[in-house]
Amino acid sequence: MTLVFNKSSQKTVRRMLRKSMPKSEIILWSNIRNRQIFGQKFRRQYSVDTFILDFYCPALKLAIEVDGDSHTESTRAFDAHRQKLVEKYGIRFLRFRNDDIRENLDGVLDNIHETVEKMIQS
Repeated sequence: MTLVFNKSSQKTVRRMLRKSMPKSEIILWSNIRNRQIFGQKFRRQYSVDTFILDFYCPALKLAIEVDGDSHTESTRAFDAHRQKLVEKYGIRFLRFRNDDIRENLDGVLDNIHETVEKMIQS
């Protein structure tokens, strides 16, 4: 059992989250799965420490988070705190809103492509 990444104790929660993904996450997942982004493998609902990331590329240590419509000021504060804790493991974040994915999917995918390309080259 791993001490930090994809803990067995969180398997049931991760599985439940995968089965109940919001529409914007499903749309994004359909565009990043199966190594569609420069051959990089993304996983969905991947846990780091006590937190579960929406999407994660282990090879690049890149997390992609989709912020739902219900994100309030207090939720954003928690997300920022959580992000700082996860970044201590050397993980970089990209964060998008549901609206970004629904209204500007091409822009979101361009952003992901550019970020991944830069990370591969460095």
